[in-house]
Amino acid sequence: MKQHPGGGEISDTEQENMLSLLGLYLHIPFCRSKCSYCDFYSMPCAERQEARKLMQSYTDALLLHMEDYAGAASHHAVDTVFIGGGTPTVLPVSMLRILLDQVDRCFNLTENAEITIEANPETVSRSSLRSLRRAGVNRLSMGLQSANDSELRLLGRIHDSNGFGAAFADARAAGIGNINIDLMYGIPGQTPESLRRTLEYAVALEPEHISLYGLKIEENTPFGRQREALEPYLPDEDTELEMYLDAIDFLASSGFIQYEISNFAREGYACRHNLKYWRCEEYLGLGPAAHSYLGGVRFAYTRNFSDYIKALEEPDKGVIILSERSRIDEDERAGEYIMLGLRLTEGVDMGSFAERFGFDFTAADNVRRKLHMYVENGFMTADAGRLALTPKGMFVSNYIISSLIPCDREEYAGLRSGTEL
Repeated sequence: MKQHPGGGEISDTEQENMLSLLGLYLHIPFCRSKCSYCDFYSMPCAERQEARKLMQSYTDALLLHMEDYAGAASHHAVDTVFIGGGTPTVLPVSMLRILLDQVDRCFNLTENAEITIEANPETVSRSSLRSLRRAGVNRLSMGLQSANDSELRLLGRIHDSNGFGAAFADARAAGIGNINIDLMYGIPGQTPESLRRTLEYAVALEPEHISLYGLKIEENTPFGRQREALEPYLPDEDTELEMYLDAIDFLASSGFIQYEISNFAREGYACRHNLKYWRCEEYLGLGPAAHSYLGGVRFAYTRNFSDYIKALEEPDKGVIILSERSRIDEDERAGEYIMLGLRLTEGVDMGSFAERFGFDFTAADNVRRKLHMYVENGFMTADAGRLALTPKGMFVSNYIISSLIPCDREEYAGLRSGTEL
């Protein structure tokens, strides 16, 4: 208990209500092996003894980094923690527990905080999951991608569907009551029928949440280097759209509510941490390649493992680990508010937008014309002052959103005056 300024005690709940809310992301840049499509910053750990030393050094650095932020975050209550990667559960459970203990020590962790950890089936056991549950983890996000073993092999996954099912059962037995399953569509050789079988497999496990991502082939990945050879086997755009729309319908009929372009949840199980990103709320990301938005500033850390550790172990050496830092002005934040809000099925309330940013986003003639065109063609809805993408619009969301977001200050000035741009 702490004291009220005027006397008396402040309960833990009252203290939480007095603080700004903050999401915390911890990046664990290790994995068993690199998947063919993965562009996240991570490294496979082959040599066990050498890997253990790297993991220990990294854990120590992350502990120091959390300690560094304890003061800056003292006016925030951390209500979501997301441990991502890589594959965080490659890290020994003992190290993960130390990291979770440090979160509790350095931050004002709320009583009902959502604490998520990402995992792959081959890196967990019933005992390791039970240990993580005791340490505070209450949400698990596990990568299946496909229930078709030939598709898994093509993606470079090292589990099969049976292994995933066993790991899911272990998570339930360990007492984890909130589980997300990651799935993918647009895999080379995948058909609408094989995706439907994957969806049926995932739904039969009765998770609380399902994420479904379209495969994006990134340049600096094995798939990127093999793009020409893969091209004939990639589903075309019409087939991908069929897959996406069929998945939305099937998941809805199975009790999963779509709340974001790629995310579906049973009632009350939307991922609170990821909602922070889409609602322009504050979050702190620690680790190489981690991004943050805190105090009106966006910043990110270097994608260099060695520099990250060196800077935290030897701060007097002058190693710079910030790879970007910029203060976000109101114009840029307004664009982000539209861009991220349109990812959500709830869309963007124009009244709330105008109240927050002081202008009507839809006032300018060319914006109105574009919105009218998108609504007329079934890509968007504009009901009761709320803009939202339809499922068909979500499939081409990048194009639609980029066409609506202003590029410079002159365009924002036009929006504020409602004139032609």
